[in-house]
Amino acid sequence: MKLCLPRIEISLSKIQENARLLCNFYGQKGISLMGVSKAVLGEPAIAQAMIAGGVQFIADSRIENIKRMRQAGISAQLVLLRTAPSQAEAIVKNVDISLNTELKTLEKLSYHAKDQGKIHKVIIMVELGDLREGVLPCDLVQFVRKTLLLPNIKVTGIGCNLACYGGVKPNKRNMNMLSELVNIVQSELGIKLEIVSGGNSANYEWANSGQSIGEINNLRIGESILLGCETVGRQAIPGLHQHTFQLVAEVIEAKEKASLPFGEICQDAFGDIPKFKDRGIRQRSIVALGRQDVLTAGLKSERSLEILGASSDHIILDSENHPLQIGDEVNFGLDYGGLLSAMTSPFVGKEFVGRQRVVAPIIPAPIGVELN
Repeated sequence: MKLCLPRIEISLSKIQENARLLCNFYGQKGISLMGVSKAVLGEPAIAQAMIAGGVQFIADSRIENIKRMRQAGISAQLVLLRTAPSQAEAIVKNVDISLNTELKTLEKLSYHAKDQGKIHKVIIMVELGDLREGVLPCDLVQFVRKTLLLPNIKVTGIGCNLACYGGVKPNKRNMNMLSELVNIVQSELGIKLEIVSGGNSANYEWANSGQSIGEINNLRIGESILLGCETVGRQAIPGLHQHTFQLVAEVIEAKEKASLPFGEICQDAFGDIPKFKDRGIRQRSIVALGRQDVLTAGLKSERSLEILGASSDHIILDSENHPLQIGDEVNFGLDYGGLLSAMTSPFVGKEFVGRQRVVAPIIPAPIGVELN
């Protein structure tokens, strides 16, 4: 079968190995992992690789991705990271555990859980400084107390989110605060929380510091499994694979051209006024990939090719030091933003390295729907 271009090549064995090593590392500290699949559009094969590596839950922020994995027969408990009241019925039907911060949303979940004859589990998120989602610490006990009164809702845990919107680093202070809040909730309300989810891939440095983990027994890990790095400084985690994904594009033009445009300069296609440096005549190549396909700032050239810029459909490369020919394939590494955008694009095919399976681009297809 001819491979499609552009495409992402995905090593499931490397993802599984990353998951296994991280499960061993955190498991020795009494911490279970939720493998986060949102960056890969809930791809069932990748979720299955995480499970094979030892993760106990698969977590995603999109109900569409959860449905896709449920329909594919993913056996792990499925966790929804972003809960919208308008999706309450579908959430109860498809999700085992959802993260919540609003009573009105919990009331809707309760209504549909009762209607469907189910007990829906929830994790209450608490705000510890990152200013994304979370109940304020001073309101937490009362919030949980009210949630416990809702029929068909089970408070299974408390969690927090850090190093995301606000970039607040997980450290001894905020992790101890989470443990203290858990102890207060359990003591005042007479309940036992099964899950204390202390954060995400940014927690590696904290977990590796040797300090007490307190009550924390779970983390939601995506980037560390998928790309082999922590997210405080994007440093590689020793022993993990970083080259798990590779974006491949086709060269559609290769010519010697001036490095400085000629003519009157105005706004480019995205409303910016471009600036250029005169480097003389250079070998320049264009690949069939653009901003509609990928976050170009998230690309890492693997051939010492300089990315000069991009339009909607073209990426322009300085290939002076690595001449290219028409039809050549150019490989790019991906950071998290690049991976997220390329996996979401309906124009980028997905190839599982070592398996006879290719997911071709679906054109035209609304982003976020099922891809097979």
